[in-house]
Amino acid sequence: MKKIRIIAMLFIATLVLVSCQNEDTLDTDTVSKEKYPEIAAKLQKMNFSAEGLEIVDRELPDGTKQQMFEVEDDILLSKEYIENAKEFTDVKHYRTSGSTVWWSWWLGYRTIRVLGYTGGAFGLSTKGKIGLKLAVNNYNALNLRLKFVLSYGTNFGPQDIVVYNSPNMTGLGGYSGFPSNGNPHKWISVWGLNPMSYNFSELVMSHHIGHTIGMHHTVPSSSSCGEVLPSVGTIHILGTPWGAVPFSVFNPCYPFNTTGEFVYYDKVALNYMY
Repeated sequence: MKKIRIIAMLFIATLVLVSCQNEDTLDTDTVSKEKYPEIAAKLQKMNFSAEGLEIVDRELPDGTKQQMFEVEDDILLSKEYIENAKEFTDVKHYRTSGSTVWWSWWLGYRTIRVLGYTGGAFGLSTKGKIGLKLAVNNYNALNLRLKFVLSYGTNFGPQDIVVYNSPNMTGLGGYSGFPSNGNPHKWISVWGLNPMSYNFSELVMSHHIGHTIGMHHTVPSSSSCGEVLPSVGTIHILGTPWGAVPFSVFNPCYPFNTTGEFVYYDKVALNYMY
């Protein structure tokens, strides 16, 4: 949720964040949707909204940068990933046909190593660390075939998922991505959590961990939270509604007073997938 949408009473506050531009590989002189019509068309076939498509530089804790397409405010996908992807999408209580994390049939589960990064300016704040711990506990409480093991430190090499602070971003938000080759997306960056509650930090972490294992938004971030998704490119999860579910962790809109917990249909969806 790069542009996190927070609902309070009868108004919606949209937090618009500034994204860095890279002038090398991808041309950002024109609107990305118009400059990259094939990318936009592919995203739409994958049931993503191509509105607001941007190109950003993702800065990693070691100082390197990766140029990515920003999709639906908080998801980063490389050009190669989009071009090679089949028509899939894990949208809320929808699952993908190919973008999930593989687990061991003989063990019956897979251990996912999650690192809360603590190094320098990229290190998580206390609120970020606690929110991450609460989120990991929420996933493990579901008894999925993915078992999350959380640690804190700076050695991100062997980790499956690394959660870190983006010191050069402003406002409030986060970035993550989808699984590839049977592995969770490795990088989750967050920023601006300190003014928010621990429950809100918990929700942000749960939301982005969900992206890394294949969950998408209940509705496109460019639409209202009550809009019903089209079925193209999605596989609906049995036992869940076709439309958006109020207070779902995977909604692109969140209340100020969120509990940070999964609602019933979040649990149904995750248990169906894993």
